[in-house]
Amino acid sequence: MKARSRTARARLPIAGTALLATAAMIATVAAGCGDGAGAAPTITTTARAGVAPVPPEEGAYFGAWVPPEESAKPSGSPTESPSGSPSESPPGSPSGDEAGKPGMAPIARFEGELGRRLDVVHSYRGWTSDFPAGLEKSVVDGNRYLLLTWGGADTRKIVQGEYDALIQRRARAVKDLGKPIFLRWSRNMDAAPARKQVHSPADFIAAWKHLRRIFEQERVQNVAWVWCPTARGFGGADGAGVFYPGDDHVDWICADARTGGSDYRDLSEDVKSFMEWARERPKPIMIAEFGVPRSYGERRAEWFREAAKTLQDPQVKAVVYFNSDEQAENARDKRRAYSVTGDKHAVSALRELATTPYFNPRNLPVTSGG
Repeated sequence: MKARSRTARARLPIAGTALLATAAMIATVAAGCGDGAGAAPTITTTARAGVAPVPPEEGAYFGAWVPPEESAKPSGSPTESPSGSPSESPPGSPSGDEAGKPGMAPIARFEGELGRRLDVVHSYRGWTSDFPAGLEKSVVDGNRYLLLTWGGADTRKIVQGEYDALIQRRARAVKDLGKPIFLRWSRNMDAAPARKQVHSPADFIAAWKHLRRIFEQERVQNVAWVWCPTARGFGGADGAGVFYPGDDHVDWICADARTGGSDYRDLSEDVKSFMEWARERPKPIMIAEFGVPRSYGERRAEWFREAAKTLQDPQVKAVVYFNSDEQAENARDKRRAYSVTGDKHAVSALRELATTPYFNPRNLPVTSGG
């Protein structure tokens, strides 16, 4: 999937010439959803309603990362090193015209198991990759939001302008896509593998603002900027929050929350410190790459049901499941295998979560699934 996107797509109507940083949308959220949620702040974002993704007034979008066919695996995928066995595709053949579009067959099969269409489809691209390509175009053409995770680069080189031409090309290509997308740049910037290119929180923040400045100069208004460290990174005194660029430079705050290991641990434990930090920020929350490992066995279904309670929080506005085994070291490594494929109890529990009205704010049709 390396095709260069050079053809301008039909653009959404864009009123006015205000830049992203000055355009604002304020959504009032309902309080008291979910156990122990507490009072959420009034949510604000610099993204423009109808142009870039903004939070639903009630509930949270539901999405997923579903690995592509192995022959079409994109560059910049979430695997940090060569992985073991890729996730198997769900059984059965996809139906409908959308399944025949580039990259959509695995998505269609997964949606068939869930019994509903995804609100958000996740895609990964490396720093130098050309995007949007086939999958990304298919996603936005099908009335789904695209969550595009763009790999990071050396923050100091970014600030020095060494990558300005590359950033401008990507900004123009995203603008030409003409549909609302979530852009999650350099996620997990707080994790150890990123230290060499991130350098420091100050360097990261400067690079983030440099990217946004170029996108604004190119008048890209269809992007909602998602800042996303790891959930576990909020355990210390300052934690991952030291990498936060500030409310004026972020549209959505996010945390990756894959539960690992063999000992049972609820999602609420993994996101507790992050949620406490986020409660002080007037931003919608996205929980991305959340997942429960196969090592939990029969307790996976219980985990999903507890997760559904945790995620029905008035500030949580999007949740994205990591339906993949590609982080596993080998086929026997169940501690980092998160796909629900082939686990009928886990599939049923995830379907129960995904079809709960809170996670279906657009009131999409729901079928029996399976």
